[in-house]
Amino acid sequence: MRMYDLIMKKRSGEALTEEEIRYMIDEYVAGNIPDYQMSAFLMAVYFKGMTEEEIFIMTDAVARSGDMVDLSGIEGIKVDKHSTGGVGDKTTLIIAPIVASYGVKVAKMSGRGLGHTGGTIDKMESIPGIKLSLSQEEFFAVVNKAGLSVIGQSGNLTPADKKLYALRDVTATVDSIPLIAVSIMSKKLAAGSDCILLDVKTGSGAFMKSLDDSIALAECMVKIGESSGRRTAALITDMDIPLGNNIGNALEVIEAVETLKGQGPEDLTEICIRLAGNMLYLAGKGELPECIQMAKDAIESGKALEKLISMVEAQGGDASVIKDTDKFEKAQWSYEVKAPQSGYITRINSEACGIASMLLGAGRETKDSEIDYSAGIILRNKVGKYVEKGEVLATLYANNQELFKAAEDKLIEAFTIEDNTPKERPLILARIEKDKIVKYV
Repeated sequence: MRMYDLIMKKRSGEALTEEEIRYMIDEYVAGNIPDYQMSAFLMAVYFKGMTEEEIFIMTDAVARSGDMVDLSGIEGIKVDKHSTGGVGDKTTLIIAPIVASYGVKVAKMSGRGLGHTGGTIDKMESIPGIKLSLSQEEFFAVVNKAGLSVIGQSGNLTPADKKLYALRDVTATVDSIPLIAVSIMSKKLAAGSDCILLDVKTGSGAFMKSLDDSIALAECMVKIGESSGRRTAALITDMDIPLGNNIGNALEVIEAVETLKGQGPEDLTEICIRLAGNMLYLAGKGELPECIQMAKDAIESGKALEKLISMVEAQGGDASVIKDTDKFEKAQWSYEVKAPQSGYITRINSEACGIASMLLGAGRETKDSEIDYSAGIILRNKVGKYVEKGEVLATLYANNQELFKAAEDKLIEAFTIEDNTPKERPLILARIEKDKIVKYV
């Protein structure tokens, strides 16, 4: 079997066999297929697509290219959530404690941020002392004790995906639905949970810019999960504007805690209740409306916040910053960005906000960039609000005053201010289950 022939076959729009796909993935991980040939294959997929069967087989092959986590050492149903990434997306720190408060286990391995999107692990590193690299025994012990644990990706999980993603990132093949589905779902299958909820972002701050593309991706991933014996569903959520008000690592943890106290922004609270409710539903805790009410109750009773504190303590973190968020390290300097004109805020470009936060030191331009955990942005006015010229749009935080000018310029670009009120847009645009798509717009 030759890689040349597989490239030619896909270039011609033909489907590869299971034997051919597994050969290709195994040989690529072994170093026997060069990057230039795999790059040619990825570009062929970008233009010609893949059949459902090809996608299922390739996902399984990538998942099995490394360790397959066995979570049987954790008692009860295990449920996982994956977000396709966004700006201000601190939902994991809110929904995992909600779900765990009802006895559903959350054993989650999360990633770091790169570019304008933030990573859950980067946010959690702003908590003093917390251990985010645990052995399997320590990881299982924390989940069994606290009901949840969030750690960095470790071990030899999906090495094929790491190699493929590095190629896609430099060959303009990132935004291919089959390749995105394979990448996300291979990691989810390898991570071992019984149920998977997918939070597929759509809009300016997301990989998928259109609702139709987001639904197509979600439908593909749900089919992969279900065909692999995992109960799977997806929500399409809006990422045309940042989620919540805080952007930046410690700032986002603070907002997550405020939300668990029932004092969070409406948009973030609503999204988290719906996500957590769907996770409880997948875990068999009741019908969907009942599970959504359970999520609300977990916040109102304080049980969810208690779970977050338990997890932080179990992973060696200083939980006093969760109990009193004023104890988080603060940036030395702040700067107010003011409205250049009067009018209604009709749009806030998420990607531009994420870049502005990165320019303040809160994100990475490269994998080796150091993060300032106290830097970031708090939005003071959002879409739908009327602002007077000179009114504060946002506050910037940094430990170097020289960073404010570039960040301010980028943030001003993010805001669209017009005379007319904007049309309301729901936060959740669609829900996808096996053989079922419900649109809310």
